[in-house]
Amino acid sequence: MPVRTNRRAFLKTAALAGAGGVMAQTVSAARKARKKPGKKPPAKPVSPNEKLNIAIIGVWGRGRANLGGVRGENIAALCDVDARNLARQAKAFPQAKQYKDWRKAIDQKDLDAVVISTADHHHALCAVAAMNRGLSVYCEKPLGHTVQEARLVRETYVARRDKIATQMGTQIHATENYRRVVELVQAGAIGPVREAHVWCSRRGPGGGLPQGEQPVPAHLDWDIWLGPAPHRPYNGRYLPGNLTWNRYWDFGNGTLGDMGSHLIDLPFWALGLRQPLTVEATGDPAPPSPHTCSKWLICTWEHPARGDAPPVKLTWYDGVKMPKSPPGFDLAKNKYRNIGVMFVGDGGTLVADYRKHTLLPAEKFKTYQRPEKKIPKSRGHYNEWLHGCKTGAPTLCNFDYSGMLIEHNLLGNVAFRVGKKLQWDPKTLKAVGCPEADKFIRKTYRQGWDITKL
Repeated sequence: MPVRTNRRAFLKTAALAGAGGVMAQTVSAARKARKKPGKKPPAKPVSPNEKLNIAIIGVWGRGRANLGGVRGENIAALCDVDARNLARQAKAFPQAKQYKDWRKAIDQKDLDAVVISTADHHHALCAVAAMNRGLSVYCEKPLGHTVQEARLVRETYVARRDKIATQMGTQIHATENYRRVVELVQAGAIGPVREAHVWCSRRGPGGGLPQGEQPVPAHLDWDIWLGPAPHRPYNGRYLPGNLTWNRYWDFGNGTLGDMGSHLIDLPFWALGLRQPLTVEATGDPAPPSPHTCSKWLICTWEHPARGDAPPVKLTWYDGVKMPKSPPGFDLAKNKYRNIGVMFVGDGGTLVADYRKHTLLPAEKFKTYQRPEKKIPKSRGHYNEWLHGCKTGAPTLCNFDYSGMLIEHNLLGNVAFRVGKKLQWDPKTLKAVGCPEADKFIRKTYRQGWDITKL
């Protein structure tokens, strides 16, 4: 496995050294501009030597959006199992080498980093293999398809954190709204928080596997798309997009695995949550389908005290379920029906979504003096990662933090599929006294796709 260290060190040195020179040039230009009204300082120049060589794994759907976030760098490789998608992006990046198998793409010798936007069941394999080759990684959420995969991604990063930069695709983490909510909670605006509720109205499908085998389209490599998953005959209902394959346990984790990454991120961050003590879940259908995710799910994790902070009970709701509205405030009528996070403290309630938040009861907080802004404004979710790749600066959604978040979330699906309240032992990665949970905590890989051998 080739490891790239010299180029990363060069980029870091060039970026840091270049910053001083560029700053001097910019300051000088600004002084001159002040002498001439109407003139603006020139934009900061970027040396070609500071650009990263990036491979884009999965170039359409989320891959197309993520490519847009890093397109200012040198796109050195494009990889997709759909030849049509490759052809579309190759027009914009004709210099990039093309692949259909990411296992070959990440071995390209001139790479510094990869952006992973595949279906969920490939995320951890690609991320671990790339990190083992010394590459920085941006990966769509969730980081793993199983609890064990999330743990392995986290451990692989922690062992290499001084040499690579990582970021999970929880773009909302970079917003000002999330920062202000975190500051309010941590400043004690609503007092000690003992409950948090998180919801998303997206509904799952229920049902079983698609019936009947269809011819594999000429543009698609179905075997590579399946990758580590059990072999399934091709059917167009699996593709494209995460609202199709994500409903099947073979490839995704339903609404909790998908949207939980964005929404549970907020209480996880604000309350400093990590490993839960217990987890239990109910949903529809009951008993769970062996093939498809739930139509709706309610999942509760119990977290221990953290220092002076009390124990917290965190509950997730999706589909047709959501928490009870606080007194005098209808969540649906106040535009919190589709998604939301509610912190219940001893001294009040805080409700938030991606763009807004509300302190309750309203009368109590009319004259409330908000805490000083302490969390710096993000340079942008993608730019934060790119900056980290070049300088070694930290990223907030690195795989240490986000790996723990995803491990936590996916335990909810394990509890649902087992049908029992689980006592969690994070050291052994096992549910105490519940061996039947093991097959959902980890999985068996198809030959050639074992995550420990990539």
